[in-house]
Amino acid sequence: MIATNASACGMVAAVLVGLSVLSAVAAEPGKDKPIRVGIIGLDTSHATAFTKLLNDTADAQHVPGARVVAAYPKGSPDIESSVARVPEYTEVVKKLGVEIVDSIPALLERVDAVLLETNDGRPHLEQVIPVIAAGKPVFVDKPIAGSLADAVAIHRLAAKKQVPLFSASSLRFAAGTLAVRGGSIGTVTGADTVSPCALEATHPDLFWYGIHGVESLFTVMGPGCASVTRTTAPDFDQVTGLWGDGRIGTFRGIRKGTAPFAGTAFGEKGSAPMGAFDGYRPLLVEIVKFFETRESPVPVAETLEIYAFMEAADESKRQGGKTVSIAAVMEKAEAEATKRLKALGAE
Repeated sequence: MIATNASACGMVAAVLVGLSVLSAVAAEPGKDKPIRVGIIGLDTSHATAFTKLLNDTADAQHVPGARVVAAYPKGSPDIESSVARVPEYTEVVKKLGVEIVDSIPALLERVDAVLLETNDGRPHLEQVIPVIAAGKPVFVDKPIAGSLADAVAIHRLAAKKQVPLFSASSLRFAAGTLAVRGGSIGTVTGADTVSPCALEATHPDLFWYGIHGVESLFTVMGPGCASVTRTTAPDFDQVTGLWGDGRIGTFRGIRKGTAPFAGTAFGEKGSAPMGAFDGYRPLLVEIVKFFETRESPVPVAETLEIYAFMEAADESKRQGGKTVSIAAVMEKAEAEATKRLKALGAE
């Protein structure tokens, strides 16, 4: 159970009007015929892990209902830690029965749904445009984009074309976190989360890895964050969000020493641990269900507010720790999203 502030949610809803995914048409494949899935980007361990869980029926964590049948390996153009993985990960998925293709259009000819797995969020908008044009439901792995503006553009385009799309960290679906969201401690009055927070110079600071702890925070707090304040040091970050209804949620990012995936939620009936990582299976179960129903398990407004929170944290850092409003960063991102889509010929 999540307490939200009507005015704060209304503000976000007004900005995000028209962005929700509307289609609830049943997926084409029947239950007795696995959904044919294509992967874009073999530069992340998620691509190999997801393929094994979907394709290897002998795996104890196997998720039925979908099978990866094709992959387009190119991911990040210039992040060396990502680029270097492609040859190895290509061989791994080939051994799991995946056909390697040389373009996204070729991939789309072979599949019913898409996992956009490129580790680098910057190419996601351009990569997802043909997927949306083809009408394929798509899961976009974290970070959904390399900027808040691109995140807005992706959702705007999907809504315009009525193509099902969703994005989430696997931590959103951890059992303890979902229990709190479901009301195990009553209405949530606040929460503190912590996670590793490695940085990548090409992305806003928290987009790269802090997204995990931030997503856990929003899973239990819900949308309605009004402003963000960040305290930063070389090895640590502390980001405090003030929700419109007076609740406070915090995220601690760690780059030195022990860095768990963890957190504590506070509620009207007590407190509870949350924010753990329960593996990839819970997320994949939701992805397959999404491909089948074509309904996102995560509200668009909530996803975009997560990225607005992280962008506001960067802006607070640029301003020496000043408080930054979510509305201000969303307004700027909306304008930039329009420019991006026009430049790409997609608006």
